[in-house]
Amino acid sequence: MMDLKDATLDELRAALAPQVAANAAFDGWNNRAVDAAADALGVDRDVAHLAFTDGPVAMIDAWFAYVDAAMLARFTPEQLAAMKIRARITALVEARLDLAAPHREALRRALAILAMPQNLARAAQLGWRAADAMWRAAGDTATDYNHYSKRMTLGAVYASTIAVFLDDESQGQADTRAFLARRIENIMQFEKAKAKWLTPPEHRFSLSRFVGRLRYPAV
Repeated sequence: MMDLKDATLDELRAALAPQVAANAAFDGWNNRAVDAAADALGVDRDVAHLAFTDGPVAMIDAWFAYVDAAMLARFTPEQLAAMKIRARITALVEARLDLAAPHREALRRALAILAMPQNLARAAQLGWRAADAMWRAAGDTATDYNHYSKRMTLGAVYASTIAVFLDDESQGQADTRAFLARRIENIMQFEKAKAKWLTPPEHRFSLSRFVGRLRYPAV
């Protein structure tokens, strides 16, 4: 465990985030959860509060950032590179679910806060950040509109999977994993269809052009 005595506020926020989440299930996303986290790490409570001056949304943001980092830490680039793209995305989403599993009630409370009208823009940013982290880890290098469409699609899939996950009582969240597998299949089908739609006309198969070449072969 790092020494937090001389930690910056960013470092302190990152260290406190998982502890705050662990307490938020019981105390809510508030200063009581921060106090409990500070006590657990031996941090002065007043200093801990400085790390979350923006209130509950800042606490949730920090926890989601922790989940992003912990997700990435579970895989080496070599491990992900050895997987097909479908398996990479599935593994990354499932890693997030595993990290959230001990804190489902905290996640439920977090999503309720983010669903408030004043927090919708921030919620969208956090959802985009999660999808972007997963696609980048999966090796996506798109810079055109595919960059945006992939993240919007995965963000929607992740959000719907979380909704199932929160009420899943099956062994090992089997129902959630099955739901995720179906949604990932939807993504793959969409990407294949999109690639087909975007293929330049001159590269598409044309029956008339094929017959013409049979009749008048190129010299």
